[in-house]
Amino acid sequence: MVKKLNFLLYELLEALRTALRAIASHKMRSALTMVGIVIGITSVTSMVTVINGIEQFFENTLSELGTDVVYIEKWPWTGGPNTKWWEYMNRPQIEPELAEVVLERARLITAAAPVVSTSRPVTYGGNSIAPVSIQGSTGEYERVHVVELASGRFYSEMDNRTARRVAVIGASVAETLFPVENPLGKSIRIAGHQFQVIGVMEKKGQGAEGPGSVDQQARIPLQAFANAFGLRYRDVSVQARLAPGADLDQAKDELTGIVRVARSVDAAEDDNFEINEQEELRAQLAPVKRMIYGVGIFLTALALLVGGIGVMNIMFVSVKERTKEIGLRKAVGARRRTILIQFLIEAVAICLVGGFIGVAFATLCAQIISLALSLPTLLPIGTIFLAFAICTLVGLIFGLAPAWAGAKSDPIESLRYE
Repeated sequence: MVKKLNFLLYELLEALRTALRAIASHKMRSALTMVGIVIGITSVTSMVTVINGIEQFFENTLSELGTDVVYIEKWPWTGGPNTKWWEYMNRPQIEPELAEVVLERARLITAAAPVVSTSRPVTYGGNSIAPVSIQGSTGEYERVHVVELASGRFYSEMDNRTARRVAVIGASVAETLFPVENPLGKSIRIAGHQFQVIGVMEKKGQGAEGPGSVDQQARIPLQAFANAFGLRYRDVSVQARLAPGADLDQAKDELTGIVRVARSVDAAEDDNFEINEQEELRAQLAPVKRMIYGVGIFLTALALLVGGIGVMNIMFVSVKERTKEIGLRKAVGARRRTILIQFLIEAVAICLVGGFIGVAFATLCAQIISLALSLPTLLPIGTIFLAFAICTLVGLIFGLAPAWAGAKSDPIESLRYE
């Protein structure tokens, strides 16, 4: 048994050496054969890398929304082809005071805070950053959402009631305005209005960059927001956290009844508000993600099919060129299995080298996409193994026919071949 295993290992190593010599002796032909494989692997790896990054970005964004937080708003987050946007536009605005009503009357809600936002430039000395998402809320906001601070503190309800001009800024805002200084205690200007920095939020990093992201936000008390920018004609979002163990559907039903009464909606009338939550977004994004994957897989399969056919054609040429060599090897005792393994390994080796180049190109493409379009990218080690597994499979499938043709050739006829 040990002898058989040693002999099989020797056969495999010898076949690998022979295959590598054959590839090295026909560099240009091997390179042209790899083009289709390189394109296919670059496509599949780039697609998976970008989609993984975008998926991670959406997951990070959805996690910011909170799985146990619902949003009472004027507009729905999702809509179908029959959505009547003019009806939503004519709905009355959500008032900030609704948060107090919800907190007072709801049994399944443990915290509620009104949130209003705008985009404004923020400056400090000669440094500026724009646009920055300016969010105004009450001290209750910290009970609704988990606020991770790198330094300082979050504003309190007392800060809100006294309309103190204080701000908690995101990491990108802090890095841009205070490259060498400690931001705490410094006075920044938000669209010309002076605010004192009392806290800096934790950096979320790639996928949380750009306008509206956590890193590029400034959060201020609601009353200070109202004094500086006004609340009239602004869309207010009342965000409520469910009590521990509360059922989401029951909580939404309870909130619907409370809000209808608070807004004096007649029993025969439809709701003039929406109760949004993250699962709606997740359900809306699922078919889009499936479509992207489907298109990507189709294009990748097409590229790999072309590459595989190229590998098969070149392997047939290689078998034809080495017909006399095959006959000679068979004449001195080479088995059919040995010839078959040799050509299969050669086909797989060509595909693996093409796969290595494809992964390198995909990594470069991912970096370019990330820098040029500010899109997050993620290349897990599993994707690299998947790429090489696909290469191996393509080499085995498309190399089998020419390898079998060489393995079953008649040694006498092969020796006569010119």
